[in-house]
Amino acid sequence: MTSAVQPTRRGVLGAAGAGALAVGLTGAGGSAAAVSSYRGNRGDRSDRGDGRPADGGRGRTVAILLYDGFTALDAVGPYEMLCRLPGVRVVTVAHRPGPVRTDTGQLALTAERALADVRRADVLLVPGGGNRGTVATMEDRAVLNWVRLLHRRTTWTTSVCTGSLILGSAGLLKGLPATTYWASRPYLAKLGAVWTPGRFVEAGRIITAAGVSAGLDMGLHLAARLCDDATARATQLAVEYDPHPPFDSGSPEKADETTRRLALKLIDDAVVPAA
Repeated sequence: MTSAVQPTRRGVLGAAGAGALAVGLTGAGGSAAAVSSYRGNRGDRSDRGDGRPADGGRGRTVAILLYDGFTALDAVGPYEMLCRLPGVRVVTVAHRPGPVRTDTGQLALTAERALADVRRADVLLVPGGGNRGTVATMEDRAVLNWVRLLHRRTTWTTSVCTGSLILGSAGLLKGLPATTYWASRPYLAKLGAVWTPGRFVEAGRIITAAGVSAGLDMGLHLAARLCDDATARATQLAVEYDPHPPFDSGSPEKADETTRRLALKLIDDAVVPAA
């Protein structure tokens, strides 16, 4: 990674200062609920012409990357939408099998397989994380090489939150529309991507989701792609995903500056510092 795109360890999720907030919100005139689409290359193992597999989801593998400092819901949200699909196998992957701690250090998920043991997947999902985890993974050559390797043969390569910065560091987002966590938007341009509003943004066979909870929406979209709309609708009901939050501050465009500052402070204060 060149110094031009080298993020600071506090900067990936946005400094809590007014300057970073102003940059992060620049050009945010689009609808936060919109789904943006880019007419790129579709999954090359589909004969439907719309990116969906022709086999109804049979024998598909979803590989979810885990790394020290990832954010739990970034991985677990899509997992819940995909793990019950007929014929779809979800596998968690890390440098080595075993427990991997999240950004707060209070929770660990178990990686089933090592990077070296997973050489192919139909779907690759890269979660985001706290500053420490995201930055370290953006600089991790073994992980970036693995992401590039899997991307060669995936039907869809996906990310949630700052996971898109990891895809960008692997060189996969150059010239493509993409999204990420709201305070990290400026970094997409530094990695060659074009920030585009939306809960998730589809650019050919790359799909990037916005912050944390947007992975649930992307997961449902993938459920429809891997199977069909009827199965995706049933999945939504199976997990009773019918959000009616008690507050209307779920995007930076809706929140005031005090709320935005406090949100970044809550994230920063909860993250386990580097050893």
